[in-house]
Amino acid sequence: MDLLNTLVDKGLRRETPTREEALAVLATSDDDLLDVVTAAGKVRRHWFGRRVKLNYLVNLKSGLCPEDCSYCSQRLGSTAGILKYTWLKPDQASEAAAAGLAGGAKRVCLVASGRGPTDRDVDRVSDTIKAIKERHEGVEVCACLGLLSDGQADRLRAAGADAYNHNLNTSEATYGDITTTHTYADRVDTVHKAHAAGLSACSGLIAGMGERDEDLVDVVFALRELDPDSVPVNFLIPFEGTPLAKEWNLTPQRCLRILAMVRFVCPDVEVRIAGGREVHLRSLQPLALHLANSIFLGDYLTSEGQAGKADLEMIADAGFEVEGADEVTLPEHRAAAGGGGCGPGAEQTGCGSHAGGGVCGTAPVAADASAPAGPRTDLVAVRRRGAGTDLAPNA
Repeated sequence: MDLLNTLVDKGLRRETPTREEALAVLATSDDDLLDVVTAAGKVRRHWFGRRVKLNYLVNLKSGLCPEDCSYCSQRLGSTAGILKYTWLKPDQASEAAAAGLAGGAKRVCLVASGRGPTDRDVDRVSDTIKAIKERHEGVEVCACLGLLSDGQADRLRAAGADAYNHNLNTSEATYGDITTTHTYADRVDTVHKAHAAGLSACSGLIAGMGERDEDLVDVVFALRELDPDSVPVNFLIPFEGTPLAKEWNLTPQRCLRILAMVRFVCPDVEVRIAGGREVHLRSLQPLALHLANSIFLGDYLTSEGQAGKADLEMIADAGFEVEGADEVTLPEHRAAAGGGGCGPGAEQTGCGSHAGGGVCGTAPVAADASAPAGPRTDLVAVRRRGAGTDLAPNA
C-alpha cells in the first residue's frame, strides 16, 4: 500500500505526515489492519526497539473533584461508586509506589483529582516525591495534579519530579463539549509551564466519546506541535454515573488504527497505551505493543486493570522485553534535548486534573467495518484495592 510505505519513510525521517494521510490511516479497512500494524511497527522498532516501558499509577487523592469533565468518574456530580479519600501521606504513597516498582515499573505517576494544586498541595506532593526517591534510587517520578499556577512547576522540579502530565484530551474545536469549568487554552498553558520548568512534558488524548476522525487528527497534530516527550492514548471507560456512560463506540480494530495514527504523527515519542486498553483492545492488546512502547502496569486511578503478572506475560509472549531502569526511554536526539519520557494517565488515564477521559464531541464515529458488538460493562471494574484501601495493590 503506497500510503503505508510513505508513512514509514516519513516516520523514519521524523517527518510529519499530512492531515490527509493521518485521516487515511483511520479510514483503512479491517482487511488492511495487519498491514497498518506492520507498517507502524517498523517505525516503533526503529526508534524504540522491542522495549516496553512500565509505569505505575498512585492515586494520591480520589474523587470529589469540582471540575465537570463529562468522561470522568471523579467529576462534579458523578454518582460512580468509586473510592473517595483525601491526600495520602508521603509514607503511604511511597509504600504504594513500592508495589509497582517491585513489579517492574521504572516510573511512578502521582495523580490527584482537582482543578489544580494549592501551594500547600505542592508541598505535600514534594514531600511525597522526596520520600519515594529516598527509598528507590533512580526511580522516575511524574506528577499529574491539574492546572499549574506560576512557579509551581519549578517547585515540583526542585523537589525531584522528572515529568508532568496534563492531557489535551480532545481537539480545541470540541473541547467545550466535554468541559465547561476550564478551557483547552488552560491545558496548553500548563504543558508550557512544565516545559519551561525543565520537566519532561507528557500530554495525550482520550478516544471513544463519539468523536470524528477529524477531531482525533486535530488533537494529535496539536500534541506534535506541543512536542511532549510522551503521549498517552486513553480509551474511554464509560463509567455508570457519568454523562458518557452510554458511549460504547470503540472496537479493538479502531483502537489499533488510532494507535498507529499516533505513532506515524509522533514517530520518536513515547506512545503509551493508557486507560481502557483492557476494556476495548481486549485480546488484541499484544498487537498494540507493536505500536506503543509504554503501558501502565496493573490498576488505574479509579478502575481496575489487568493483573500485573498478566501484563508481564503478555509482553514476553509478544516477543518484547521490559525496559530496564538503566535504559534511556527516548531516542538519543530527544534525550539529549532534556526529555525523559513521561508520565501519568488516569483512570482512563491521562487527564491532567483528574482521571479518565475521551476525545470529545457529539459527531458520529466514522463507520467501522466491524461495529462494536455492544457495551462490555462486565469489563468495567471499579478499583477496590491499593491506594486508599487496606488491600494489597495489583502490580
